[in-house]
Amino acid sequence: MPATEITLKSAKQNKLFYVVANVVIYRKEDQRCLILKRSPYEVAHPGKYAVPGGKLEWADLPLDKPTRINDDVLDYENAIEELLFREAQEEAGVEIDFSQGLKYINSVAFIRPDGIPVVLVKYAAPYKSGEVKLEEKSFTDYAWVNAEEAEQYDCIKGIPKEIALTIKFFQREK
Repeated sequence: MPATEITLKSAKQNKLFYVVANVVIYRKEDQRCLILKRSPYEVAHPGKYAVPGGKLEWADLPLDKPTRINDDVLDYENAIEELLFREAQEEAGVEIDFSQGLKYINSVAFIRPDGIPVVLVKYAAPYKSGEVKLEEKSFTDYAWVNAEEAEQYDCIKGIPKEIALTIKFFQREK
């Protein structure tokens, strides 16, 4: 019988993590990627430049609308893709293009300063449309940068390398 509620009652406490996905957005016309400056009030990496992304939330798993029922398991296909599309719009006001799929960059597990463990999966996607409009109270600045320019910003470690890799991914597709 499929689940009728989302709960942590049976969860093993030592196996609980936030699931987070980020996307490096590549703008083909000038071969630059979007970075956003995080609010100074953020728990993790306050005031640092990052890329759009966010946490998978229980609301992303509506019990009455799975994409399929797999025996007694409720499946939600494309949950990460939908998360990234939503976060790019919410955080930066831009759309990303999924027509050729996402490009996998890497993953990292880390522990936030408040002790919460996180699994972060990072992707690259082409910019589709929209003018950058920062989410209020979450971000204070933005820039479209190439790999060398990213080095001049106070970025979360790894962001400049991920930008360089993203640019290489998409330049190869010319």
